[in-house]
Amino acid sequence: MLKHANESNFNEMTGKGLVLVDFFATWCGPCKMLGPVLEDMASDRDSIDIVKVDIDESMNLARQYGIMSVPTLVLFKDGQVVAQTSGFQPKESIQQFIDNNK
Repeated sequence: MLKHANESNFNEMTGKGLVLVDFFATWCGPCKMLGPVLEDMASDRDSIDIVKVDIDESMNLARQYGIMSVPTLVLFKDGQVVAQTSGFQPKESIQQFIDNNK
């Protein structure tokens, strides 16, 4: 299941284990296309949490992590950023991105 994070619970949600964060915006076309892909991945995998952050609601987080375009996927491991990628990608590409960086 996808989780939604904001500025008050972000550190708690990304602090432990492998977490993929989707920085998105409700008005973004590619973000809307990515949503079902991530939803599907979240139901497939227990080894990684997938967290969504709305950049319009959490501008400070977007600024803190240098998000310049959406969607941007940031992979966290125990609270540290290990990799980042932008733009819509199919499930296989996201899977490979996670596997290459965990």
